[in-house]
Amino acid sequence: METAKVSERAAAATALARAYLDAELAFEDRYAAEAALTALLDDPSSKVRAALAEALSVSRHAPMQVVAALAADQPDVAAPILARSPVLSDSDLIDRVAEGREKTQRLIAMRPRLSMGVSAAIAEVGALEACVELVENSGADIAGLSFRRMVERHGADAVLREALIKDARLPPDCRHLLLVQLGETLRVAPLVQALVGAARAEKLTRDACVRASLTLIEAIGQDEHAALVEHLRLRGDLSTGFLIRMVAHGKIDFFGAVLVALTGQAETRIRALLSGGRDVAVGALLHKAGLGRHTRAPILRALGVWREVARGKRVAGAQEVSWLMLHSLGATPGQAGPDADAAELAGLLRGIHLDALRENARLQAQAIAAA
Repeated sequence: METAKVSERAAAATALARAYLDAELAFEDRYAAEAALTALLDDPSSKVRAALAEALSVSRHAPMQVVAALAADQPDVAAPILARSPVLSDSDLIDRVAEGREKTQRLIAMRPRLSMGVSAAIAEVGALEACVELVENSGADIAGLSFRRMVERHGADAVLREALIKDARLPPDCRHLLLVQLGETLRVAPLVQALVGAARAEKLTRDACVRASLTLIEAIGQDEHAALVEHLRLRGDLSTGFLIRMVAHGKIDFFGAVLVALTGQAETRIRALLSGGRDVAVGALLHKAGLGRHTRAPILRALGVWREVARGKRVAGAQEVSWLMLHSLGATPGQAGPDADAAELAGLLRGIHLDALRENARLQAQAIAAA
């Protein structure tokens, strides 16, 4: 250590570490080798300490005090230890994450296996790059709360947002939060506001978020409906307009989960009413859920159509159902209802109907082009 060149000291550090890990050493020799490894921590060259770290990084039998010191060294030395050493405990890794060095956080996020606790620490205080690595790490155990914290902290970043959307582990409420954040990002974008104005941009992005939410409902399992309903309820997103659009598009199972949350009645009873209950009983249920009298007739009309579709007696989609819902108000696509509330609801249904018309026309055009 006193006279050899850096390259020679690095080679000696590697050889000594391998001998300590692999060779059958007597107790005295092992004790002396461990002392020598500890002394190498004071080598002034980072190349020597990096060689030592590389040699010790994959073994469970590396001396703890040496590994801990290397993990706290400068990033190029600590990198192999932080990235893969099995000696480091979860508490050691969490302490390193809490130190706030971005490169350190990123290396820990890339480890082949990460516990839920370490993942939670990265999600809570980790830099953006570390959070991206965490989401892309299939070996990381990530809690739903940790996903939510990453969305809240860094959801405006396009790279993380894309990684989160691709992750099958992402809970549905977090997917909805991402949709909302994306809508807000688009709404305040200077180009969007310059093209359509602030008021128009707000309406367009709000409508786009609602449509995206309906798509999200299609992508999740029935066992996740209750969690997403509660998330939407707490955010105040379970508006009458959203429920009308949901029923028009045939999301009846999710609508049932909404009614469970709003009325407190048993899921089995609500399912029975939606699938075959009389209009009077279903209307009473809708009233208990807080839906106004003008909304009940369109919803009852839609439920009747979707029941026939489910039984194979009819073929219909959002285009036909939205028109029938509009007709139940006493309005046609070119005529509003008799009072202000009905007129507002008619305007909403007219918009749903026109959206469905455009979507069907687009799909038909694509089919013709593909043929």
